[in-house]
This record gives sequence, structure tokens and C-alpha cells, in this order.
Amino acid sequence: MRTLLASIALVGVMAGCSVDQSPDSPPDVVARAAYRAPEPPSLTLMTMVNNRTGSGGHSALMVNGSQRVIFDPAGSFRDARMAERGDVLYGVTPAWLQAYKSAHARSTFHVVSQEIPVSPEVAERALELVTANGAVPGAFCANATSGILSQLPGFQSVGSTFYPVKLQERFEALPGVTTTKYYEDDEGDVIDALRAAQLAQQ
Repeated sequence: MRTLLASIALVGVMAGCSVDQSPDSPPDVVARAAYRAPEPPSLTLMTMVNNRTGSGGHSALMVNGSQRVIFDPAGSFRDARMAERGDVLYGVTPAWLQAYKSAHARSTFHVVSQEIPVSPEVAERALELVTANGAVPGAFCANATSGILSQLPGFQSVGSTFYPVKLQERFEALPGVTTTKYYEDDEGDVIDALRAAQLAQQ
């Protein structure tokens, strides 16, 4: 039972923006966690969308450059084994990426991923911006994400918004975007948290 409870505590599974109460990982832990993905540089906007209403519950931005991170502003995905500092998740291996999606997808929400290739320079600028941004207040996820994007060359048309689906629609209008959707038919509760934690260990 103790192992079960420890596993449950590892992963947050709320789809919406929330106030992050977890402490930042120390800089040396963040440095050791760096993961460089083999894929070309890209940005991926992730939007958690309500299956019933179509409204957005959360926005996050994955940056794949010299390392792959997820800017998870006011996000609830936290795990003691994953480095996190200033709302940036570090060490985003394929297993952790799947765990992130699995923790947010459920019978009521799905995850829309919109990937766009960028130059190494744009990816590095995005990394600089997200790592310097700092923690974001609750309900400001889309605003913070759109603010980062609008500072990047070629993304100025995204503008500023507080609405995740509006940001998703503006991002979709950019040339070269590839969109995928991830669904899970579960309740997003304890079982979902355990599954996400197990995925990250694979």
C-alpha cells in the first residue's frame, strides 16, 4: 500500500491551469537532466481540450533544440523524478512525453499536439525565453505561452490571448504545422496517475 500511495503522489493529473506549489529543482539537477532528442529542431504547442464542450483547459509548449523541454505554465504535471524549474520540465525523453500526455488525456479531455519545424536559432531562442520566464500564476497558461511564441521570428501573428483554443487556432494557421490528437478513455484519476508514472519508467 505504501508503494501504491507513493506512486499516486508522483504525478499530477489535472487538465487545467493551477498554482504550482512544488519547489524548483536545484540547478545541478536541472543540468544533469538535460535530454537531447534526435529529431530536428521544432516547437510543439500542446492544448488540453474538453471532449464535451471543445473548450481549452491548458496550454503548454514543448521546445526541441539543444535539449527538449516542456514549458508547462501553471501546470499540474509534477514528478519527484523529473527536474522542474520555473514551470519548465527537463529531461523530456519519449517515455516522459508519453507520460505527460497520458496524465492529461482522459474521458473528458484529449491532447492536441501541433508541431512545427524551426531553425536551430529559433529553437534556442525559445529555450532561452521559457527558461528565463519563471513560474506562471494559475489560469495564465495560454497567456504565458502566447507571450513566448510572439517573441519568436515567424510567430508574431500568434499575438496574445488567455484562451488555449484560440491560441491553438492561431498556431494552426502557421505554415508547416502538423497536428495530432491523443485520447484516453479513462477517468483521469488514480489509475491514470499510476499509468503515467509507469510509462515514464519504461
